[in-house]
Amino acid sequence: MAPAELVRVRLDADQDVFVLRRIGRAAAELAGLDQQDQIRVATALSEAGREVYGPGSSATIALDHQRLLITLEHTGRSDPAGSEGLTLAGRLVDSVVVGEHSVTLSKRLRFRPRGVPVEEMRARLARLSPVSALDELREQNKELAGTLEDVLRLNAELQETNSGVLAMYNQLSDELEETNRGVVALYAELDEKSSLLRETTDARNRFWATVSHELRTPLNSVIGLVRLLTGPGGDDLTEEQEHQVRLIGSSTETLLELVSELLDMAKAESGRLDPQPAHVNLPRLAEQLRMTMRPTREQAGVELRHDVAPEVAELYADEGMLVRILRNLLSNALKFTERGEVTLAARLDDGKNEAVITVRDTGIGIPPDHIDRVFEDFYQIPGSLQVRYRGTGLGLPYARRLAEALGGTLELASAEGEGTTATLRLPHYSGPPELERVLVADDDEVFRAAARRMLYGFATHIDEAPDGAVALELMAADPPDAVLVDLLMPRLDGNVLLQRMAEDERLREIPVVVVTIAPQHAPDAGKVLSKHGLRREQLLHAIRGARGAKDA
Repeated sequence: MAPAELVRVRLDADQDVFVLRRIGRAAAELAGLDQQDQIRVATALSEAGREVYGPGSSATIALDHQRLLITLEHTGRSDPAGSEGLTLAGRLVDSVVVGEHSVTLSKRLRFRPRGVPVEEMRARLARLSPVSALDELREQNKELAGTLEDVLRLNAELQETNSGVLAMYNQLSDELEETNRGVVALYAELDEKSSLLRETTDARNRFWATVSHELRTPLNSVIGLVRLLTGPGGDDLTEEQEHQVRLIGSSTETLLELVSELLDMAKAESGRLDPQPAHVNLPRLAEQLRMTMRPTREQAGVELRHDVAPEVAELYADEGMLVRILRNLLSNALKFTERGEVTLAARLDDGKNEAVITVRDTGIGIPPDHIDRVFEDFYQIPGSLQVRYRGTGLGLPYARRLAEALGGTLELASAEGEGTTATLRLPHYSGPPELERVLVADDDEVFRAAARRMLYGFATHIDEAPDGAVALELMAADPPDAVLVDLLMPRLDGNVLLQRMAEDERLREIPVVVVTIAPQHAPDAGKVLSKHGLRREQLLHAIRGARGAKDA
């Protein structure tokens, strides 16, 4: 719909600019604009009109449903574009469009349920008589006086607001100072608690070291004496004596197993599990487990099998840890399977580049409400077989910790009465680690542990730094092949650490991967990853990319 023309005004002389100002303000008022916008429109027309008036020039005021439009047509005596008048006009209206021989000003209208009809607007504007410069000056003075009153009123309100803001600021400052004192006290208490916790941890480690020697040594001695008594060359025992001695030996072996599991669990909790990866022949390992753990006569109806795919015949992992995991899983499967089979199978998951090792049985299964609890320390599922094969409840929790130390996962799937499947997923490496040393600089101990698991097998050594200052010391002593940097760290944050690295000739060439909770605020330094939902393949891809960028 084309705009409706309201009035046309000649701009032959500067006197006509006064008329345009008067008519423009009246048109703005009829269009529904408030007093301040009326003054803005009038002032904009006055400034723009002075730039274009001259013989043959004119102004047309029109209206559509959204805007008040004023088009100034001129004869081109000078180009008004960039003039001071149009610059000022542009600040007072919504837009100023300069054409070859025209200037169009527009002002958006506010929504009005009912407005003055267009025909009536035309009639009212037509009745406005030309004004003298003195009359226009008086009108502008009235407008200026009204505006000054508004400014004085707003200034008074602003002063009152400032007084309120100042009072609130003082109150908040007092509260913030009090809070800071509380935070300082809390930090001091946390430091004290941390020191106590470290002392407690050291004491516990010393205790476990003592237990390892003081308990295991006599238990092994008892087991050795039982074997001497019941083995060849020993004195003949009555049937009852032999039975009692074998009970002593069985109980001692159970106690030794319990002590060993407790010690291994303590070692896992303290983070002292240090995998030593090497080449592992998985088919040979599976066959050894089958021979040493084959079912007894009491389990004549159970068959132990293994099926290893050729693509995972060779793994790069800690063989001792892997054996302990699989022995634990196979022992549980055989223990709770009275008929059918227990199968150890391995295949390659190409999509995730992981070795998937499963131990599947046809045993009693696990009730749904117990499937998550079996990984809790000392938890045992109630049942007749559990009573018969009494255990410690530490095997599965320990196996999961070992799997995590190897950079993998351990999960269970089961249906009651139909059997259980334990799934071990490990990173698949067909050769030695790609990197010798990677440094993880992050004050979050949980993330550092997760990074260690993701980097297992990818790097031979993984160093950790709880802040930027320690990271600098470690890098200066032995520059790593790559470094993971968090931005929010105490003492020396990630941004300062990156700056210090850039200033050091030895450290500036180290590939950097920034891993942060706010990647959008990360500096332009190396690769940037978000901690949220970080996956192993993402991390390794970023490290390879950072190293490639440094080598390029």
